Amino acid sequence: MTKTGETLPDDLLAPDVNEDPYPAFAALREHDPIHWSERHRAWLITRFDDCSAALSNYKQISSNRVAPLLDVMSEERRAQAGPVYEILTGWMVVTDPPEHRRLRKLASGAFNPRRIVAMEGRIQVLVDEILDRFIAQGKEDLIADFTYPLPATVIAEVIGAPPEDTPRFRDWSLALAHVAFGAGGDERDERHATALKGLEQMFDYFGGLIELRREQPGEDMISDLLAGDGSDDRLTDDEVKSMCALMLFAGHETTTSTIASAVLVLLQNQDQLELLRSDPDGLSAGAAEEALRVEGAIKVLHRWVIEDLEMRGKQIRKGDRVFILPAAANRDPEKFEDPDRVDITRSPNPHIAFGRGIHSCIGAQLARLEMRLALASIVKRLPGLRLATDESELRWVPSLASRGLEELRIHHDAAA
Repeated sequence: MTKTGETLPDDLLAPDVNEDPYPAFAALREHDPIHWSERHRAWLITRFDDCSAALSNYKQISSNRVAPLLDVMSEERRAQAGPVYEILTGWMVVTDPPEHRRLRKLASGAFNPRRIVAMEGRIQVLVDEILDRFIAQGKEDLIADFTYPLPATVIAEVIGAPPEDTPRFRDWSLALAHVAFGAGGDERDERHATALKGLEQMFDYFGGLIELRREQPGEDMISDLLAGDGSDDRLTDDEVKSMCALMLFAGHETTTSTIASAVLVLLQNQDQLELLRSDPDGLSAGAAEEALRVEGAIKVLHRWVIEDLEMRGKQIRKGDRVFILPAAANRDPEKFEDPDRVDITRSPNPHIAFGRGIHSCIGAQLARLEMRLALASIVKRLPGLRLATDESELRWVPSLASRGLEELRIHHDAAA
């Protein structure tokens, strides 16, 4: 309850909260930072220090949140949703040590820092090619025609998939996002059937790529996963498929959203857009970090409590569900000065948009590189950048866990 006796806004799927969650996050942070939500049957954690501690506390707060859901599902619910969740149980992001340690070790070669740095030239070529088409064809929706195809093509090349297959990735990822990120609205009732169909198609597709890379190894993730890390340990084919599905989904879904949100943040803060224009190459990294802080793609991270603990005097019991809110933590005034103000020169900027601890995003370096190059090129090549619609017409995808625009229509003065 607030000081005035009003009920705190804790329905994260409420339309007004989905469109602008930050007032609700601020109220929770101030009045009840460890808040039990009856609506979600979960603890909502909103302050920076608490979120950071919870993300690092895998011994009491587990990432293995899929198997417990299966255990408590009714027979009817399990028949509907069980097949999808059973596939997801093998994903690295929903495992704890020692299995998580094993999977991450075997996957880390594909995201070796030296390999990512070496990709900068290739990613810049892709940025320029996609922007060329965007300008020449007179496109308006930056998401459909730039911020989606860029990370989708990059992750396809990382995995070892042909770039011409990227249009298929979007349908699969959208289907999976309804389950992984918690769909709202009209998509909710059919989401598990849609996700299962997409996962089955995706796994069949990766099965073909695995056979190809066995015969023709290359400089890609599938080849690395099949080769192993020099030890006797090897991933099974099903584990390789799961790893590829995870990297495909995580490797472009969130980056697509964050690049678009970063452009919107700049358009809403013209002083920062002009500052970036004055030095695109020098300030684009800072612009990316600030966009990740104020409009990161992840609102909620789900966890499952496996051992009783206490946080700020609240007794959190084994079997409880926890929602860690990076989007709330990243605007915590106890951690960030003037947290709602956008400042692309903010330093330090210790946001947790990529998580923290053993489950921090394995592809964070790649996402940062894509964001930096994309933002620098957009401000260089799209003079007169402006929204093509009224700001009140912007719509955010109904989602519990993620934050992304449905579309971002822009105008500019670039010549074809």
